Amino acid sequence: MSIRLYKSYTPGTRNRALSSFDEITRSKPEKSLIRKNHRKKGRNNRGIITVRHRGGGHKRKYRLIDFNRNKHNIEGIVASIEYDPNRNARIALVYYKDGEKRYILHPNNLNVGDTIISGSNIPLSVGNTLPLNEIPLGAVVHNVELIPNRGGQIVRAAGTSAKILAKEGDYITLKLPSKEIRLIRKECFATIGEVSNNDAFLVQSGKAGRTRWLGKRPTVRGSVMNPCDHPHGGGEGRAPIGRTRPLTPWGKPALGIKTRNNKKLSDVYILRRC
Repeated sequence: MSIRLYKSYTPGTRNRALSSFDEITRSKPEKSLIRKNHRKKGRNNRGIITVRHRGGGHKRKYRLIDFNRNKHNIEGIVASIEYDPNRNARIALVYYKDGEKRYILHPNNLNVGDTIISGSNIPLSVGNTLPLNEIPLGAVVHNVELIPNRGGQIVRAAGTSAKILAKEGDYITLKLPSKEIRLIRKECFATIGEVSNNDAFLVQSGKAGRTRWLGKRPTVRGSVMNPCDHPHGGGEGRAPIGRTRPLTPWGKPALGIKTRNNKKLSDVYILRRC
């Protein structure tokens, strides 16, 4: 992937940097693999806003992605590489030899016409899915399962990959994109390679309107609110926070405070925090 920069011939193009979409080979999705997608836009069953800064945005159709990769020992051919509005990674349409079609996350260097397969004792090539204990040390993987047969749950964002550091007993040591080092069962499946679209973090909207198309509403700084609305609010002119640390609108610590529950059962599998 590459980034397309614009000359500043309007205010909206002055800082715009968008994807060039060079790798996309098909513009319309496969009809059998799309579903309606009702987005709640930050509201609960009473219509009350429970998550701020969401709403509006263009309609989207949800693409059914095969995170399980459970068609074992059946070869598939990559038919197209497509855009998915529901994620920052690209997706690939795969035609399997038994006639079924599925979408998968598109790894880097997987091209139209390439063959992929999942299962045990298969070649170690990009796009193939194997158990972690069959993948050599130092290899990079994505779409990693946390629990066997549940499907890939981590390392699915654009440009991410995990690295296999060690194998000991029933567990494999992985270094995740967040730099966290974690143990995962050796029976869990993972896909070889790095997720595509690794320049996604360079994208800049260029104008507020394009951000609204994505379903994101404006964020107001607490320092410009009244004291009744935010702990940072109030004061004359540009006043400092007036507290010992930054706080959320509800008075909880913000910016860097760990929010993970200290009593999670999976804590024993985390060797080093990010």
